[in-house]
Amino acid sequence: MVGAKIGYIRVSSIGQNTERQLEGVELAKTFTEKISAKSKDRPVLNDCLDYLREGDELHVHSIDRLARNLADLQHMIGDLQARDITVYFHKENLVFSGEENPMSKLMMQMMGAFAEFERNLIKERQAEGIAAAKKKGVRFGKAPKLTPDQVAEVKAMATEKYNKTEIAKKFGVSRQTIYNVLAQ
Repeated sequence: MVGAKIGYIRVSSIGQNTERQLEGVELAKTFTEKISAKSKDRPVLNDCLDYLREGDELHVHSIDRLARNLADLQHMIGDLQARDITVYFHKENLVFSGEENPMSKLMMQMMGAFAEFERNLIKERQAEGIAAAKKKGVRFGKAPKLTPDQVAEVKAMATEKYNKTEIAKKFGVSRQTIYNVLAQ
């Protein structure tokens, strides 16, 4: 049974370009997602997997676009093969059609393991960079909405029994900000 050619395209961030993925591949439908693969909740991927029918072909630019974790990759490929869906990874030139091919299976496992390893290295370097920046005094997160003098004034006003809404309006912040300042 010959089915439809379906494409799944994923980039990790909104600023990245999806055009190079599956360029020149004739597809009946394409699912495009801008989300990190580390996220377990990838709604567009879930929609794509639900859309696929027996005999369809799933075309993906590369293994790391589908999964960054070897166990998830193997599980996903196994599920798709059980549903008689062929998976094409264009960059690696690998095809998984349900027929036993030891070399393709080995390549998938190696490429999946490398993708997972690469993701772990990225996380490690990111953590090291954050730690080094913190040592240098770099602050992360939102800038405080109130200066230290304003915080002192908020606390003084609160002890004088000013209404939290009035205090928030005076400083142009939310009541929750006032409650957070008072909780410190």
